[in-house]
Amino acid sequence: MKFSNRIQSMQESPIRKLTPIATEAKKGGKKVYHLNIGQPDIPTPRVFFDAVKNFDEEVLAYAGSEGIPELRNSFSKYYKKYGIDFEVDDILVTNGGSEALLFTLLAICDNGDEILVPEPFYTNYNGFGNTAGIKVVPITTKAEDGFHLPSKEEIEKLVTDKTRAILVSNPSNPTGTVYTMDEMNMLTDIVKEHNLYIIADEVYREFIYDGLEYKSFAQIDDIKDRVIITDSISKRYSACGARIGCIASKNKDLIAQILKLCQSRLCVPTIEQMGAAALVDVQDKYFEDVAEEYKKRRDIVYNSLSKMDGVICEQPHGAFYVVAKLPVENAEDFVVWLLKDFDIDNETVMMAPAEGFYATEGLGRDEVRISYVLKEEDLKKAMKILEKALKVYKNQKQISAL
Repeated sequence: MKFSNRIQSMQESPIRKLTPIATEAKKGGKKVYHLNIGQPDIPTPRVFFDAVKNFDEEVLAYAGSEGIPELRNSFSKYYKKYGIDFEVDDILVTNGGSEALLFTLLAICDNGDEILVPEPFYTNYNGFGNTAGIKVVPITTKAEDGFHLPSKEEIEKLVTDKTRAILVSNPSNPTGTVYTMDEMNMLTDIVKEHNLYIIADEVYREFIYDGLEYKSFAQIDDIKDRVIITDSISKRYSACGARIGCIASKNKDLIAQILKLCQSRLCVPTIEQMGAAALVDVQDKYFEDVAEEYKKRRDIVYNSLSKMDGVICEQPHGAFYVVAKLPVENAEDFVVWLLKDFDIDNETVMMAPAEGFYATEGLGRDEVRISYVLKEEDLKKAMKILEKALKVYKNQKQISAL
């Protein structure tokens, strides 16, 4: 039987595709430290579960396609804490940030259109683009530069009559880069001069370190009608399984168009929306404590990597990821070797090969994304395993080359 060209050209997730190998390793008795996936171990605030437990209706009915009023009000109140003036009618509730991104692309792009995205990028951007018939055009950034943006002139060379938007993750998944105000102003100038949208994926806004200040594209007045915020409760409240996100924009016409897509999938699950609506009452100290915890974990991973022979990485200032260039030819082969053939006291490490986070052929082949979502003790063990593994792997390669 024939499969569609669309599905056959869609890449496997570099985050999840090696999971069967990890599963086999664990069946064989190995403990695997999972640094490959951004699944926080921070407890989800109890108010979410309390709201779900208190749901007491005789019929679990469809919710409105735009989201329940309680949750849209909750999101509006949340944004106002950051000085972002999104009213209830500016917000559509989605099945996670993933649906928010897909719906946004479907609404602003036709088949064959293009979006510019700094690479490396969240790998599902490729999948969303493929589903929507859109070409993802990479703005290449480098580990040696901390994955900051190239010049305005370099970016403008990529703009064509097919370009519809620039999609930016800030803070970045997978690099942890926090873009400077100069970089944001540069992108603002580009979208104004070329009549483009800015799609701002800001799901990690709570996780910024080292005294840097969060700034949203939605706070820049002269592009408010061009800014589309895609968001999620998954990371900031450690509620990945709830699958609650949203689209927010001051562009009323755009929101009206995206509502059609929301209607086509009927609604987001009602009970999860009720739980998510209660999260707006979580105290600021929760975020402060979580950010401090992630900073400690960041420091363990970065300080360890910076001492490893041949490893190149710059200190990330946001999210909970770092992309590191390893002294190996093929990072995926190295990760598979870690799972199949290496351990210390029956323990090993799993990371995400970074090649799948790039659109440019051949880039990222010697890089990995490390997610520092494990507790400090586990991260210290994982870094010791990685350091030893790199030495053993190098020696084995040298011997096999003789």
